Amino acid sequence: MPVQSATTYACPNCSAGLLFQPDKQKFCCEFCLSEFTEAELNATETARAAEEAASAAAEAAAEAGEVPDEEFCAQMGEYHCAACGADIVADETTAATECPYCHNPIILGGKLAGQMRPHKVIPFQFDREGAKEKLRLFMKKKWFVPRDFVAPEQLEHIAGVYYPFWCTDADTRASMTARATRVRSWRAGDYRYTETSRFHIVRGGDIHFEDIVTPALTEEDKEMLSGILPYPSDSLQDFSMPYLAGFLAKKRDIEKEAVREAVRARMVKYAGQLLTRTIGAYTTVSPGASRLLVDRIHWDYTLMPIYILTYKHGKRSYTYAINGYTGKVWGALPVSGRKLGVFGGILGALAGALVAALILLV
Repeated sequence: MPVQSATTYACPNCSAGLLFQPDKQKFCCEFCLSEFTEAELNATETARAAEEAASAAAEAAAEAGEVPDEEFCAQMGEYHCAACGADIVADETTAATECPYCHNPIILGGKLAGQMRPHKVIPFQFDREGAKEKLRLFMKKKWFVPRDFVAPEQLEHIAGVYYPFWCTDADTRASMTARATRVRSWRAGDYRYTETSRFHIVRGGDIHFEDIVTPALTEEDKEMLSGILPYPSDSLQDFSMPYLAGFLAKKRDIEKEAVREAVRARMVKYAGQLLTRTIGAYTTVSPGASRLLVDRIHWDYTLMPIYILTYKHGKRSYTYAINGYTGKVWGALPVSGRKLGVFGGILGALAGALVAALILLV
């Protein structure tokens, strides 16, 4: 298998690898301490040439008949680090990583070329130290967490990863029917009367759906990826390759056709809920099926920021995810058997002391 090129975004001043710093929202050089905005970086010939070269290499390979564009992007490949010359092996969904030899941030540009190039990206808003602090706060009041789970060496394993999602916007026309009753009672003399009025309700309207988010990676835990949602709609930015520098990144392996029906089902469900809320005060309401006509639908292949930490306790592995924009934490915490045993012993001792005190009182 031919060795493919990997891209490093070089500092225009000293040629060292640039990293994206979430706290500054700038691209920074750790060697000469230069800082660049996205506009400044894109204005340099170095950044433009690197991105164009990566895309051109992918397109040339596809046109030469070596492999189709989609297969080229999907295959496991060997890449060449431009900084130290080492060869790097990456799996089929890895799109950005770092060189294990010189630790230079590299982007496997071919995997994000052509149809696999994302439309949007949400940049990380805080760095690894910020992610560690958010995880510490999450665990602060969890009394039965094993001590080594919060150890500094354990938190060092936290990694920032861009995960692929489909973001869907749609203009739709929705309608639904419902059956409703209104009951009133009154007394006249010795009799009590009850009147039940029955209604057939029709509701309909135009509904715009904004940023319906669906995971685009099969290998990951869908519950985890859904657990760190939502991301604010205004956090989406046009994709720019340098945002990946210094982070890991995954490319999609689920196409929009595979999730189209699931997205439609979610829109039908949301439409039914919205239309049901427009029904006034009745004693009972029984909504019928919702109908949805899609006038326009738009899909954005988007990379979203997540910090990941995996912890092994006993025979079980625990995975924790932190929304890299909002800081929302997802994950089930492990329980320390020793701490639980000590707590149980304390409760038992207190219960015994209480029983003894009651006996003395009697």
